[in-house]
Amino acid sequence: MLNTSVDQMQHKAVFFSPFRFSLLLLNLEEYYFEQHTAFHVQSQDSREERKTRGSLKICSKSVIFEPDAISQPIIKIPLRDCLKIGKRGENGANRHLAKAKSSGISLIFRQVYFIKEHNIVAPYKIERGKMEYAFELEVSGKVEDVVETLLQLHRASCLDKLGDQTAMITAILQSRLARTSFDKNRFQNVSEKLHMECKAEMVTPLVTNPGHVCITDTNLYFQPLNGHPKPVVQITLQDIRRIYKRRHGLMPLGLEVFCTEDDLCSDIYLKFYEPQDRDDLYFYIATYLENHAAEHTAESYMLQWQRGHLSNYQYLLHLNNLADRSCNDLSQYPVFPWIINDYSSPELDLSNPETFRDLSKPVGALNQERLERLLTRYQEMPEPKFMYGSHYSSPGYVLFYLVRIAPEYMLCLQNGRFDNADRMFNSIAETWKNCLDGATDFKELIPEFYDEDVSFLVNSLKLDLGKRQGGQMVDDVELPAWASSPQDFLQKNKAALESSYASEHLHEWIDLIFGYKQKGSEAVGAHNVFHPLTYEGGVDLNSIEDPDEKVAMLTQILEFGQTPKQLFVTPHPRRITPKFKSVSQASSYTASMTDSPVSPGEESFEDLTEESRSLAWNNISKLQLHEQYKIHKEAVTGIAVSCNGSSVFTTSQDSTLKMFSKESKMLQRSISFSNMALSSCLLLPGDTTVISSSWDNNVYFYSIAFGRRQDTLMGHDDAVSKICWHNDRLYSASWDSTVKVWSGVPADMPGTKRHQFDLLAELEHDVSVSPTAKLSGQRVGGQSIPSI
Repeated sequence: MLNTSVDQMQHKAVFFSPFRFSLLLLNLEEYYFEQHTAFHVQSQDSREERKTRGSLKICSKSVIFEPDAISQPIIKIPLRDCLKIGKRGENGANRHLAKAKSSGISLIFRQVYFIKEHNIVAPYKIERGKMEYAFELEVSGKVEDVVETLLQLHRASCLDKLGDQTAMITAILQSRLARTSFDKNRFQNVSEKLHMECKAEMVTPLVTNPGHVCITDTNLYFQPLNGHPKPVVQITLQDIRRIYKRRHGLMPLGLEVFCTEDDLCSDIYLKFYEPQDRDDLYFYIATYLENHAAEHTAESYMLQWQRGHLSNYQYLLHLNNLADRSCNDLSQYPVFPWIINDYSSPELDLSNPETFRDLSKPVGALNQERLERLLTRYQEMPEPKFMYGSHYSSPGYVLFYLVRIAPEYMLCLQNGRFDNADRMFNSIAETWKNCLDGATDFKELIPEFYDEDVSFLVNSLKLDLGKRQGGQMVDDVELPAWASSPQDFLQKNKAALESSYASEHLHEWIDLIFGYKQKGSEAVGAHNVFHPLTYEGGVDLNSIEDPDEKVAMLTQILEFGQTPKQLFVTPHPRRITPKFKSVSQASSYTASMTDSPVSPGEESFEDLTEESRSLAWNNISKLQLHEQYKIHKEAVTGIAVSCNGSSVFTTSQDSTLKMFSKESKMLQRSISFSNMALSSCLLLPGDTTVISSSWDNNVYFYSIAFGRRQDTLMGHDDAVSKICWHNDRLYSASWDSTVKVWSGVPADMPGTKRHQFDLLAELEHDVSVSPTAKLSGQRVGGQSIPSI
């Protein structure tokens, strides 16, 4: 994972494992319990046996043998297809094997899978017919226990009802977890104090891994029951930057932990068996982080985006994260919109509105003729009604796009097969056409379409994805005529996302996906109604008593797709946007949003005369960097230094005021007054009080001595952009186009307990007052107002 700033945030999904065996070889909702070093014994003739060394893995629905030699295939035997399980020599199906001692395990079955021969990812090979395989364990004393476990799991797999199977396997799993506990020898330090331990599962795309969660005063641990892929996962609490409660299967059981500041991929995603365990762990970590990290709301991100401090791409990533979308959960993978409507022209014209998709409509409503057919069916449908029989985001759609970099996930989802070659992701234009015309295809895009990594468009692994009806092999994705290369396609696609048209209309799509048109009558009016099971709160799984119905319902929820958590209940405001006439202009703006240290609206050398620019560079060239520290997650907006130079106070768009000690070179305090960005700070005379201005329209007073907020001045009708102190007067500038002058007595003066400020004057402007505005020359009460 990359530890990047907000302005450099890149979505990175990791789909590969260094191990040949992975949990993706299991069926959906299957658990991997234990492994044993073993030999696959094969009879050559009446006198010889060939032994292949490897690892025998016992899973809840199958037995998997992974040979040490990667040239040989992994063997997977479904327990449901087993006819007999016992000690070697007891079954008697093979007279040569029967001569040997009962030092191994014998399986008689009617179907077996061969996987990753020569370590090549390809569809599974299946062999059918009555067969017997024998395995010798390296530790022969465990044979009886393994056979007993296999017989128990075989009985569960052969139950007629799926609900009964799930219940029995769950009971076996919980019994194993109850008999084990976290190994305290795995603590990083012997002085660590245990705070909490409970059972949970680590979630990765399509699979979960059961084990034990343990949290101490310094670390968070997860120990898998099976020791795969490593004995313990350890995260230092001091490294954690963000935590989120998550829905998993529409139930409040998930917790996602991020050690990076703004990346969409987390360090660990945990699913708990009890909501209380999840909430207790969240509370402990949140309490620890209280003075280390500030949380943002959808409204605070919205304001940053509206003012141009976040790109469209960044804003959509933040909204997905807040709406429970995670790259660890394919049923809730981040969703992005189709932006471009033209995939046939030789040149892409971003100045032409016809180039763009109508962002006010869901994909299903873009084709009027198809929509009319869907509405006719909708009118005739009994309650609960829905317009679309499939969703705009589901595991199948995500892997449709990512099959070239995540082939094992596709094989896991589709029982060892790739999709039909003609239904694969073959062409951008074909995919868009099918989304417009197809009877059941309403899918949107994923973040990769607006990133820089072209891997998902190129068959760099040389996968055999099949042959189409026309005879051509499925290889790289066919690009539009206006794209000269995969890199060019992604660059222009992102330029379209950041274009003037998209910026002016993106709020309409947000209303559909995350906002007030997601549910209810507004959704009906916008032709944006999906199956009830896709919505949060659409079904209460705990109220379903029939185990078969409950399992079927959960499977449908996970495989069909889920609508994001609703973030806005009123219309989303539009963005204040620049105008672009070409791809190059939009690309330049996108690059500046990502790379430039100058925020939109700030002055840069571009605004200076040649003489001033030369003088500025000459002065800068004489400066030498003495020290630097990264203490904020986002842009620093204000800085104040104590009179003795020992402490530095800074404010940031990450909504925090921080106090840094120059002597100890350590961060001493981190304070968050609200969820909104702070715009500036200053120290009052005496170095006992820090004042901070905020985008939430307020000015905050913080006592250094007492370590708490002393007072709040509700100063303006919009964000406060700048404050300064001069001759016992406070000056505040705001986006509400006013500058206010306050006469006041600070709380540290004798005889005062609170700050007392009276409005002395209010100066009105025609436009918002930015941090760079100059107020020199104005006079209030006979005194000049200093430059702000």
